[in-house]
Amino acid sequence: MISWNARFAVVALLLAGTSLFLHVRTRSVVAPPRTSLASFPLQLGEWVGTDIPIPPIILNRLDRGEFLQREYQDQNTKGPEVYLYLAYFPNQRAGPRAHSPENCLAGSGWSTVESGTTTLSLPGYTPFPANRYVITKGPDRQLVLFWFWGRGRGVASEDWADFYLVFDSLRLNRSDDALIRINTPLQAGEEPDAGQRRLLSLAEQVSPLVGSYIPR
Repeated sequence: MISWNARFAVVALLLAGTSLFLHVRTRSVVAPPRTSLASFPLQLGEWVGTDIPIPPIILNRLDRGEFLQREYQDQNTKGPEVYLYLAYFPNQRAGPRAHSPENCLAGSGWSTVESGTTTLSLPGYTPFPANRYVITKGPDRQLVLFWFWGRGRGVASEDWADFYLVFDSLRLNRSDDALIRINTPLQAGEEPDAGQRRLLSLAEQVSPLVGSYIPR
């Protein structure tokens, strides 16, 4: 049988939680100063980019935010291109994300044949986990890396992204969040590890700049 003290503690916690929830709901979140994604460099070392417009029908399905989609190619190797997608949301909400890469890939006709995570060690940040997918559509294959990014922290799990979103909204009064995705075609017979080296070559150029466009 639950003691009176235990019941009192539960009620006190519920009241405290309700009070905190109402306080968070009524206060204004802070939108940190940042640079617009539109000014993200077209040239990153030997990589030169070309903007890829996002169709209005897709933009209408996304939450309010700012988006960048670009194709980069290494001018030295002239190898397969690498695609960079940045999505920044100044006031993200926890829960299923309309812009989840799994939904976008499936909606574009791609099938996932291999999925898992890998640890990325990029300049300026502590190592963090990222999602690693091999996808196919007909004879075409691609390697995709993507992760959720917020307040200088990268995670692969959407659940962890939601946890930190709530935690940081209480701690920092911020609810901004982002998604970073890079992908590249795999040539006939090319192993995914070779494609990952190509992705990381661009990611190492992108990483030091991210803090200006997606605030820590």
